[in-house]
Amino acid sequence: MKILAVDIGTGTQDIYLYNSNLDLENNLKLVVPSPTMMVREKIRQATRQGDAILLSGVTMGGGPSTWATEAHLRAGLKVYATPEAARTFDDDLAAVKQMGIEIVSGDEAERLPGAVRRLRFRDFNFPAIYQTFATFGVDLDRLDAVTVGVFDHGNAPAGISDRAFRFDYLDERIRLQNRLSAFAYRSDEVPGIMTRLQAVVDSAQELDSPLVVMDTAPAAVLGAMLDRKVTARERVLIANVGNFHTLAFRMGRKGIEGLFEHHTGLVNANKLNKLLLRLARGTIQREEVFNDQGHGALMYDTSPLQLGDGDFDVVITGPRRSIFSNNQGDKDDQFMRAYFPAPFGDMMITGCFGLLAATADVLPELAEAVRASLYSDEIKAAAPWDADKTEHPGSIMK
Repeated sequence: MKILAVDIGTGTQDIYLYNSNLDLENNLKLVVPSPTMMVREKIRQATRQGDAILLSGVTMGGGPSTWATEAHLRAGLKVYATPEAARTFDDDLAAVKQMGIEIVSGDEAERLPGAVRRLRFRDFNFPAIYQTFATFGVDLDRLDAVTVGVFDHGNAPAGISDRAFRFDYLDERIRLQNRLSAFAYRSDEVPGIMTRLQAVVDSAQELDSPLVVMDTAPAAVLGAMLDRKVTARERVLIANVGNFHTLAFRMGRKGIEGLFEHHTGLVNANKLNKLLLRLARGTIQREEVFNDQGHGALMYDTSPLQLGDGDFDVVITGPRRSIFSNNQGDKDDQFMRAYFPAPFGDMMITGCFGLLAATADVLPELAEAVRASLYSDEIKAAAPWDADKTEHPGSIMK
């Protein structure tokens, strides 16, 4: 069995080709620039050469590509965009127009002068991945599934905060299915409000295998739970410190006990330590995070998590995990001892392992082989639950 897992972040896209006949450590992997970073470089090149640009395709991740587009406009150069590509910058096209971008239809785009540089927006570029593997003699023609992770704020209605809207969505999914794989979907089951996830589906029409899409942060947390030291904990606190967002979950035998999400740029070591302590104690409030320009916090089980046992208090993963490595805490706060996991020997592929675990839930016809690879006899022996009857707490509960 072969499954292609693609975890798309702001800085990199991490790609893992799972083969059930191999040990997980021996499977093939790539860590390459993210789509938004690649688009940024193309826009910068157009800016240097003084070319107008047309942005077409689908909604994708912003950040670097948005900043490059803004710099292009400040240079006095023209930017055209089709509606779906324009929603990369804002779901409200009126706000996109206020940036100085001219919205054009598909027909209008075709009539633009040939001198206009044309850039296609999409997060998931299967043909490029296919060609890269083919260069090394690896065939991606017969995949049993493809699973892709992206971060999606969702399309908030007019007048509703994007931050509040996303957190309402997180709450709804957890109350419906208290498991991290609740944030993963078959391609035909993506909610209409999750426009970036749907854009991945729309840009994967060349696939002839099942497609699963998922939010990146829960995938990273689920992947971190596959580290042997983390698996051995009955209750555990895990934070994914991403380039833009920090999402922390408190996990227990029954699933998700609580969580908070903040913007990484607004979180330093001491603030993160305070938030994690409050999550561990069950006292964190949604308003305190939201009013600090974060997304919010939720508690489903307010019983405190015992700290000080074992050799760590919190698990920290993600590309900006180093902001916690020098944490000394404040005098009035307990210093949280961090563990930095590397499931199956590779921190960079943590999200891909989480995508695989979620795919086993979403596509049960593939579950037996995937779970046999992810949940080895050694991991089952260390687990504080009955691993023969109950899957990983971050995964589906039976």
